[in-house]
Amino acid sequence: MGRYVVRRLLQMIPVFVGATLLIFLMVNVMGDPIAGLCGERRCDPATAAQLKKEFGLDKPVWQQYLTYMGNVFTGDFGTAFNGQEVTELMATAFPVTIRLTVVAILFEIVIGIALGVVTGLRRGRPVDTGVLLLTLVVISVPTFVTGLLLQLLLGVKWGWIRPSVSSAAPLDELILPGLVLASVSLAYVTRLTRTSIAENRRSDYVRTAVAKGLPRHRVITRHLLRNSLIPVVTFIGADIGFLMGGAIVTERIFNIHGVGYQIYQGILRQNTQTVVGFVTVLVLVFLVANLVVDLLYAVLDPRIRYA
Repeated sequence: MGRYVVRRLLQMIPVFVGATLLIFLMVNVMGDPIAGLCGERRCDPATAAQLKKEFGLDKPVWQQYLTYMGNVFTGDFGTAFNGQEVTELMATAFPVTIRLTVVAILFEIVIGIALGVVTGLRRGRPVDTGVLLLTLVVISVPTFVTGLLLQLLLGVKWGWIRPSVSSAAPLDELILPGLVLASVSLAYVTRLTRTSIAENRRSDYVRTAVAKGLPRHRVITRHLLRNSLIPVVTFIGADIGFLMGGAIVTERIFNIHGVGYQIYQGILRQNTQTVVGFVTVLVLVFLVANLVVDLLYAVLDPRIRYA
């Protein structure tokens, strides 16, 4: 196991470098970031040259990337064009998005897996058909429609919640945004769990456990569910990064100043340091989440061993 972890960590290095290089190149061709610093008027040549020199934009792109990566390994993600350190923006944005992501993941695990198990064990029955139709509707409706509708009904019309999240973003205010963020993924987790449960139900090891006279709850939890969760864990592990990076719509609807909000503002203002810095951390989140998922395989299925 130890050698496998070391090998995976070494494999993450070229993936990290390639992903950050691609993002760096894409962001640097979005437009002229200096133009956004001068307001509606164009910068005069002398001012533009001074600003480019100050932010290192007068150097070739490859040299800018090498300088940026050298600074990243020392914990320096650069300075935004408003003079604020990118690490300061991360310190305020990431805790909020992490809380929001945790709420969304809990919804996926608790509700999604529970519905998947129920429908998988009752395949073809009315409850199965009803849940399948409900998940299909959730997948078909865009997230911004679901978020705005729930915000209008629960926050504005009925007054059950605050329409927007406060700046502190406590957990109780993130329940509805977390549900909106997790809605589509929750539907996929339900359908994936249902399919996996229904297929493994006909497996030999399940029939053997039943023939041995084991209690039904033990057959389901120790044998059926444990083996059926492997594809679900894979999906949820990859979804952690997607939720953190794809929370732009949800954070905009509920006025949450998290990672998605900062990335949106960075793109809008052509602030390359902010966008590249946040995306760099998200790449690390993706890589670590995938590593943890691979290690969980051996926990869920004892037949899986890593050399």
